[in-house]
Amino acid sequence: MIDNSKNSKILVCDDDETLCYLLKEQLLEEGFSVDAVYDGKYAIEAIKAKNYDVLLLDLNMREVQGEEVLKFVRDSGYELLEVIVLSAQSDIKKAIQCIKNGAYDYITKPYEFDELVLTVKRAIEHRDLIVEKNLYKKVAQKNHSEKIIGESKALQRVLTLTNKAAQSDSNVLIEGETGTGKELFAEYIHKQSARKDKPFVVINCASLPDQLIESELFGHEKGAFTDAKSTKQGLVEIAHGGTLFLDEIGELSLTLQPKLLRFLENGEYRRIGGITNLNSNVRVIGATNRNLLEEADVKNFRRDLLFRLNVITLTIPPLRERKEDIIILADYFLSSKSPIRSPKKLSIEAAQILEDYNFTGNVRELEHIIERAIIFAEGDYIKPEDLNLPNTYAYKEVGRMGNVDIPSEILSMEDLERWHIGKVLDANRWDRTVTANQLGISPKTLYTKIKKYELKQD
Repeated sequence: MIDNSKNSKILVCDDDETLCYLLKEQLLEEGFSVDAVYDGKYAIEAIKAKNYDVLLLDLNMREVQGEEVLKFVRDSGYELLEVIVLSAQSDIKKAIQCIKNGAYDYITKPYEFDELVLTVKRAIEHRDLIVEKNLYKKVAQKNHSEKIIGESKALQRVLTLTNKAAQSDSNVLIEGETGTGKELFAEYIHKQSARKDKPFVVINCASLPDQLIESELFGHEKGAFTDAKSTKQGLVEIAHGGTLFLDEIGELSLTLQPKLLRFLENGEYRRIGGITNLNSNVRVIGATNRNLLEEADVKNFRRDLLFRLNVITLTIPPLRERKEDIIILADYFLSSKSPIRSPKKLSIEAAQILEDYNFTGNVRELEHIIERAIIFAEGDYIKPEDLNLPNTYAYKEVGRMGNVDIPSEILSMEDLERWHIGKVLDANRWDRTVTANQLGISPKTLYTKIKKYELKQD
């Protein structure tokens, strides 16, 4: 397992100042970022002001006891703060009560430092698991493949730039029409970056009203508004160390844009209802189907925010500009969505229709067309009528071609190839995979030859 504990933030709270100082120095040597306070009152203030991963908490202190700090952490919504109780009391009942109240572990003094470090690392791993759980609960994520499908030059050019962008830590703006796969590219950048072991958090800026988006992004304090019954951590806090993907960022209101700008400038933000500035280290990737320069010209988008965001700009080509990827993508969707026991294949006619189609909805539309065709197709092959496309794109019938008789005169290489491919296809009942294997060529090359010679299944 990859050790993500280095640089994790730890707060030590103990009224024994000498012990507190020594423990802080030892933890610093282990690579942790450490702060120390000497009473529960100051621990609560520190927790409100800064995002910590682990709290090492003594129980007996002068003003505010450790149990009160533990109760504050539990009741105030700091579910990502792991608390390890350090106490000279070896009372089993006390230990059980602390665990019930939300402590990760209870360690009695004196303790072995190596064992304490091991417990801290386990607590951080536990915290990371909670982060992943929260992401699945709070953020609707699609199960995207990390592999971007396609062989076209247009796609490969963008992919080259995407790989370079992944190696930097700069903010990225992804432009492209609806359905081109902007979120897939954002996730690809995250998975190829140094932040790949940290969260990838998604929020759609067009899906929520202003106040809810601000609350989702930056969180809120208890009592900030009517339904704020506890402190809530925002997505910028949950994404700490990872990547925050702002989909449809062009829809963000002018009211929220200055707050996002401030966060992009220095990583600072404030929860709704809060008075303390907090910090989070995230990489921001924005996506839009609008021209934000034009939006800035008409005062719908702040120009300074745009320049903060588009340090790197990637423009995803629409599917109609990468037609050579249509069949590759269609075959991918067929293999991933067809029932295992009855896999479907594209007929030559259906493939030709797809290549001629305009795909205003891009890759997402193609995916839905294939998914629908799988349901409607009765045989092993998807026919033109199974695609259920508009009449404008009706099938253009190709002239039939019968078997080629070998003439007495010498054949050209093309005629001989056309005759041979047709014979092998007929022998294999037009199973393109088997035919391609027998001919020693790829299925893609076979399809190109079928189209070139206008071969058609009888």
